[in-house]
Amino acid sequence: MANPTAAFLVIGDEILSGRTHDKNIGFLAERLTEAAIDLKEVRVVDDDHNNIVRAVRELSKTWNHLFTSGGIGPTHDDITADAVAAAFGVSIDIRDDARALLETHTKRSGIELNDARLRMARIPDRAALIDNPVSIAPGFTISNVHVMAGVPAIFQAMVGSVLPGLVGGAPIHSRTLRIDLPEGEIAEPLGKVAQLHSKVSIGSYPFILKGKFGANVVFRCSDQVAMNLAFSDLSQIFPKAFEP
Repeated sequence: MANPTAAFLVIGDEILSGRTHDKNIGFLAERLTEAAIDLKEVRVVDDDHNNIVRAVRELSKTWNHLFTSGGIGPTHDDITADAVAAAFGVSIDIRDDARALLETHTKRSGIELNDARLRMARIPDRAALIDNPVSIAPGFTISNVHVMAGVPAIFQAMVGSVLPGLVGGAPIHSRTLRIDLPEGEIAEPLGKVAQLHSKVSIGSYPFILKGKFGANVVFRCSDQVAMNLAFSDLSQIFPKAFEP
């Protein structure tokens, strides 16, 4: 049986302008791999209501899970929660359980729970809260969409709250074979090995080291025996290759 699938929607003008460099894609990809959930697509959209709505609808229908980051803070351009509510055709308002979390946190911290901070308690109907142990303001899950903050430390904590409740598939095993030859010289035998072992995902990732071309060939499969057979076949063709 195939593993569950996922997409990641990164939301924010600051990502597209280059002002902020995304640090969440790699983290989520690693955690999903560990959970045996296959990340199939990553999309980045600006802070535009209609663009977010369209992306949420498309990605949530295509994949088993959709994770989002960004746009659930206290400022005017934090519009993700409203867009997700619109994508599912539900209303959104300040919810008592989210408000209670913020009230407790602000009292403990000696800060005012003003209107801006209360924006972070606006949750779409039917959504379940995602725990945020870093800064308390929750994310939320509605249907198969998990809406989380963009700040890396908070995003990582929220992922840690969500993943234990998701069902993964078979663990994916991986091995890498380093071949110190240009891809053009390994492409034909590599293609033959890939055809022979179609069950195994085999990817070639070129590099340049000290002016010389090489490639790391990565074998990935839930069947460890099948993966090792493919690895062995390519190793025999390139006896000077090695596992880094």
